[in-house]
Amino acid sequence: MKQSWISPLEGHVTGTGDYSRQRLARLGALAARLPGLGLSARLLGTDDPVLSVWHQGTGRQTIVFATPTKEGWMFLWAPGGQESADDPGRAAELIGQTLSRPP
Repeated sequence: MKQSWISPLEGHVTGTGDYSRQRLARLGALAARLPGLGLSARLLGTDDPVLSVWHQGTGRQTIVFATPTKEGWMFLWAPGGQESADDPGRAAELIGQTLSRPP
């Protein structure tokens, strides 16, 4: 059964700090690219949200974190995935590859 994608920004309340707004913007940019790859997503949490992502075909899922580093923001996900938040399209592709593989 194909699940519809719900914008993770819709109705989401976050902290008022710039850090929270930056994290949410990056996770939103990533989430916008996921449906075209057969992936669904939902934001979890309020002040420090993470993105729950699942593959509609395999049912596999992961949690994606957006975190600042010395080089800028990074997306991190299990098992061992990471990509610059400056390229959410590439991150979405890598997450899709991870979740489409058999466990």
